[in-house]
Amino acid sequence: MPSLLDKRLVLVTGKGGVGKTTVAAALGLIAARRGKRVVLCEVAEQTRLSGMFERLPHEGLNLVSIDPERAKQEWLGYQLKSRTLAGVLGGSGLFKYLTAAAPGLTELVTMGKVWDLAQLEPRAGGPGFDLAIVDAPATGHGLAMLRAPSTYASIAPVGPVGRHAERIDSFIRDPAQTGVLTVALPEEMPVNETVEFERALRRELDMAIDTIVVNALRPSRYKPEEARRLEDTDGGGPLARAAIEAALSEHRRAGGEHAQVRRLRRAASAPVLTLPRVFEPELGGEHLEQLSVELEHRL
Repeated sequence: MPSLLDKRLVLVTGKGGVGKTTVAAALGLIAARRGKRVVLCEVAEQTRLSGMFERLPHEGLNLVSIDPERAKQEWLGYQLKSRTLAGVLGGSGLFKYLTAAAPGLTELVTMGKVWDLAQLEPRAGGPGFDLAIVDAPATGHGLAMLRAPSTYASIAPVGPVGRHAERIDSFIRDPAQTGVLTVALPEEMPVNETVEFERALRRELDMAIDTIVVNALRPSRYKPEEARRLEDTDGGGPLARAAIEAALSEHRRAGGEHAQVRRLRRAASAPVLTLPRVFEPELGGEHLEQLSVELEHRL
């Protein structure tokens, strides 16, 4: 089985706000350092990766923002074999109405664009890449995006739409070609959602998560006996006591986070890795580089 970065496509998902964009960027940096031609993809009108891309070294890294409406136009041109005809039909109000009413079509054409970028010779032309890393939507929408090709392949088993959907579905279900990485925070709700996503992915698509990354984990600075000595410390004045209480509060918070990591490891089938919390208001290029080094050591 290829390792995660030896695959053609890696989808990074997780509950909103857990740092999946940061992890996707870190993965891209690792792959680029290994000499791969990498395309980072953001979908569903997300823009965080675009802002972050300016802080990344660009050698070996490329960025694509997938606009679902433009993806529909490209998909239509591929089906009709004519960009001119696709432009005329795609610009019509009727087509927009019909495609908006078709459940899952936006997810299908988005996955079609992702699938194309993961090919060595993209159908839409342009350079090929060794690896496509997708900053996918949050877990619920991400699951719908992964499910869309299978849905269309089953409801349209004949014809070009069904054949294309089946090719995409086969590709994303092939563990040698496609990997799934889920990001969580060391908190109860993100851990619960990660466990449920893993079960739903297995139940609905017979797919497995390759890796779970718990992001922004606080360090455990004190051993239990050291914490007990701090709790028993008396005297030193109010300022010293306030400093001790602050240290103990941080220690308890870190302990709660590490307990959530242990709970996730017990409940999940995928390996669980951790990344340290970066105590900065905004991540700069050097922070992203350091996180990528930390992640590379753990993969």
